[in-house]
Amino acid sequence: MGKEECKTMLDALNKVTACYRHLVIALGSTSDSQNLREELKKTRKKAQELAVANRTKLTTLLKDKSISKDDRAEYERLWVLFSSSMELLEVDMKRSLEIGQDFPLKVPTRHLIQTGMTGATTTVAARAMSVQNMKYDADANIDTADLKDLETEIVQVGQMREEMEMKVQVAPWAVEAKQEAGAELKSTVSVGNSSVGVISICEEEPKDGEDGENDIMKIFAGIIFVAILLMAAILGYLVINLS
Repeated sequence: MGKEECKTMLDALNKVTACYRHLVIALGSTSDSQNLREELKKTRKKAQELAVANRTKLTTLLKDKSISKDDRAEYERLWVLFSSSMELLEVDMKRSLEIGQDFPLKVPTRHLIQTGMTGATTTVAARAMSVQNMKYDADANIDTADLKDLETEIVQVGQMREEMEMKVQVAPWAVEAKQEAGAELKSTVSVGNSSVGVISICEEEPKDGEDGENDIMKIFAGIIFVAILLMAAILGYLVINLS
C-alpha cells in the first residue's frame, strides 16, 4: 500500500512540474499575459505542496528499519526520481524569475519574442491544478509583485533539497533502474489525461522500392564521376600537346 501511495503522489508531482515547465516556456512570448503569470504562481505553489508531501512520506518510509530489502530498494528508486523532479522544478523557477524580470508586462523593456507559441495556456494550468476551469483573481501588477515571492520560494526549494540530502543518504548511482536507458523512446507511448502530452516515436523500415531507387542513383552518380575524370584527362592531354 505504501509503495502505490508513493507512486501516486510522485506521479502527481511529476505532472504538475511538467505543466509548470510548459508554462515557463510561454514566458516572454506572444502568449505571455497576466493570466499566464497567475497560472505560473498557482502551479508552482501546487508543486511545492506536493513536494513537501512526497518528502515527508518517503523520508518516513526510508527511515523505517523494519521494511524489507526489496521495499527499501523501491523507495530509494522513488526517492531518486523525486530528487530529480525537485531539481527540475528549481531550475524552472530560476528560469521563470530571470525571464519575468526581463519581460514585465506593464512597462516592457523588451518586445515579446516571436517563439511560434500561440493561444492561451489555461488548459495546461487547469490540468496541473486538477480543475475544470481556472479562476483568475490576481492583482494587475502580479508580473512584478510576484517576483519577490518567487525569489523567496527558490531559496526555500534549494534549502529543501539540501535537507533531503542530509536526512536521507541515497546515492543515485547505487539505485538500479527498472528498465534500460531510453526504453520509453523505443516504443509508442500514450499517456492519459493526467499527462501533459503524448510521445509517439515510430521507427519505419525502408521499403524495397526505395532501396532500388537509391541503388540506381548511386550507379548514376558513379557514371557521372567517371565521365568527369575522362574529360579532365582529355583536356590535360590537349593542353600538354598544344603548348
